[in-house]
Amino acid sequence: MIRQIYLSGPIMDEHEGVAREWREAAKRLLGDKFFLLDPMRRNFKDREVDSANEIVRFDLQDVEDADILVVNYNKPSIGTAMEIFHASHNLGKFVVAFSPFTFKDCSPWMVKYCTKILPTLEEACEYVKRHFA
Repeated sequence: MIRQIYLSGPIMDEHEGVAREWREAAKRLLGDKFFLLDPMRRNFKDREVDSANEIVRFDLQDVEDADILVVNYNKPSIGTAMEIFHASHNLGKFVVAFSPFTFKDCSPWMVKYCTKILPTLEEACEYVKRHFA
């Protein structure tokens, strides 16, 4: 059985292309061993306001379907934090994040609810492959 990974991280408040770029890199690094759930596969561009409930429900469904979350913690994001909390606290799932922040600069909430925070996407993906492939 192939494990599923949800790719969590900022979308709405992210610079053009950045939200998609790291997810494409994650697919290259993990796609041969895991099934990746990418929230960018759904297009709500220019319909964010009237689709807010759909966006949240679809993302939460992906979190529930996933075995593991890989998280881009490059800046504070309400949606990302909610996904992490739901996955870790409510569902008991592994949450592996990558972040440019040092430990002392990380939110205590992120430290508490991420299983592991590593400095780069590559290190996060290696961690996931080492422990779950």
